[in-house]
Order: sequence, then structure tokens, then C-alpha cells
Amino acid sequence: MSDDDLVFKALADPTRRRLLDLLFARDGRTLTELESEVEQMTRFGVMKHLRVLEEADLVITRRAGREKLHFLNPVPIQQIHNRWIDKYTEHRAAALLDLKTQLEES
Repeated sequence: MSDDDLVFKALADPTRRRLLDLLFARDGRTLTELESEVEQMTRFGVMKHLRVLEEADLVITRRAGREKLHFLNPVPIQQIHNRWIDKYTEHRAAALLDLKTQLEES
């Protein structure tokens, strides 16, 4: 599976997106902290979602004593943006959108 596929697979799940949002809001959280923020999910379930995020390189972990801290790695998301989204916002796509808007207004 390619790196892009791993990132898309990780981002496809709403729970994993929620975990990324939590890490964006405050980086360096423990599993216990993340688990307390995700409703109706067991510790094991949160661990499985974090594993998928780690495999996609969206989450990086670091040990601090007995705790394992989780950090957001935004680089793969930026790479997806550059490769898949940016090209659709180029001049030609913007011109077509302008034309569509003008036609709908008339």
C-alpha cells in the first residue's frame, strides 16, 4: 500500500479524524487523555485507531518516563494537499469555477 493510500485510509474514519483534531488542539497527549475525549470507545479501540494513524505517519509517539506521548505529524497531510488538492485549484480550475458562477447568475 502506498503512503498516499495509508493517509487516505487513516483520514477516512471519523474517529481517527477526531483524534487528529484533538492532537492539533493540544499535542503530546497520552492514550488515557485521548481515550477520555472519544465517547463510547474502549481503550483498545482507541489504540487500534492510533496504530493506523502511526502507520500512516500522521501520529508520532515518544516515551516520557512511563508515559507514551502522541504528537500530530502534519507533513503527510500537506503532501496529500500538494499532490491531490493543489492541482485542482490552479488557474484553469479557478477560471472554470468563475465561468460557472457567471452562468448561474445570468
